[in-house]
Amino acid sequence: MDFVRTLRSALGWLELGLPEECLGELANLTPRERMRRQALELKLFAEMRALRWNAGADTGRLLCMREPKEPRFFIHAAYCLHETGDTHAARNWLMTGPSELIEDPLFHYNLACFNAVLGKNGQARSHLKRAISMDDSLRDLAQRDEDLAGLGPLP
Repeated sequence: MDFVRTLRSALGWLELGLPEECLGELANLTPRERMRRQALELKLFAEMRALRWNAGADTGRLLCMREPKEPRFFIHAAYCLHETGDTHAARNWLMTGPSELIEDPLFHYNLACFNAVLGKNGQARSHLKRAISMDDSLRDLAQRDEDLAGLGPLP
């Protein structure tokens, strides 16, 4: 089957909210095609939507190794690791990303969440303050985020 057509079909399933069908479609690719960046990205998003956190962490870290200058892969991989319950590994992984992450509000937001879960409330508040100063829309998300519930009033 044609690579582009298979990706379009897989994306269609994902857009319909059917991540398992998306993953099934991607399974039709050849092993070599499955390792292409576009297929791996789509697989990661489907795994995340399907709440397959362990698989998502693996796919995310593979993308990070293949594309070490792409900040968003580090954010996604770390988030998946956090969702598996390994918040310490998530924080450590996120810190290995490219220096451009420092300018990304989601980097700081995720570090706030990870540090809060790990009981490092001072660091959590500092990163949350920075995230919100960079993107005020994160304030609403933070108010509902269980990871940040123990921090008290938002900055």
